[in-house]
Amino acid sequence: MRVIKSVKKRIIVSIAITQLGQGEDLVVLHGWGLNRHVWSTVQTQLSQHFRLWLVDLPGFGDSYETPLATSVNAVAEQLLPHLPEQFHVLGWSMGGLVATAITAEYPERVKTLITVASSPYFLEQANWPGIKPRLMAQLEKDLQHDFRKTVERFLALQAMGSKDAKQQVKQLKQWLFESPLASAETLSRGLTLLEQTDLRETLQSIQVPMLRLYGRLDGLVPLNAAQATDKLAPHTSSYVFSESAHAPFITEPELFVEQVTGFLTSN
Repeated sequence: MRVIKSVKKRIIVSIAITQLGQGEDLVVLHGWGLNRHVWSTVQTQLSQHFRLWLVDLPGFGDSYETPLATSVNAVAEQLLPHLPEQFHVLGWSMGGLVATAITAEYPERVKTLITVASSPYFLEQANWPGIKPRLMAQLEKDLQHDFRKTVERFLALQAMGSKDAKQQVKQLKQWLFESPLASAETLSRGLTLLEQTDLRETLQSIQVPMLRLYGRLDGLVPLNAAQATDKLAPHTSSYVFSESAHAPFITEPELFVEQVTGFLTSN
């Protein structure tokens, strides 16, 4: 691991990044509450094809000294000085929002975009499937009382539906505690990003090749959200993992690597 620091407007931005492998650069972004260790099941295989940049998002993991910005565009701006000149980018869940924002704001830097169990808009609306607002409100409320238990509850929601849900939660907890746990303030900001970010219009303007990966059993980004995004962005590709919930890279790691490498090598 290396920690890269930059100075912007007299604020030191410190971002922890682990590099693995050789080849074209692939920047990988984790989701809410977690850190770069979440890719442990697939990083060795992926690093045989690409040079991985395993990033801890601001406020998470070993990037805990840097406050998480209040918009995905601002998070993209925090990360860009620390990333290679040109790269592929892959983002899981909340990381998919950041990856999409990076691609939209800096198209000259991004070769391809992959999102995993992500949505351009996470909240359910009358005309849009997603997470029920009352669940997000409850998570926000619970954060104020016991943020550690709230994170663990969210991990359970991510694994719910998959055949090995208990083992997944155990594994996610192990990775969670391999680096410093995000503060309650960071976690709250992350939930706000999930609630308020709407990239549906932005997604329609993405010009680089894009692959969207989903889990058939996902309760946070349900299949009808994937289908709605198919209609919204027909110029993009999608794939559904039949045995996975919110973390297909854990449930079906070999197939996940196959999908990612196949897409990137053909683009």
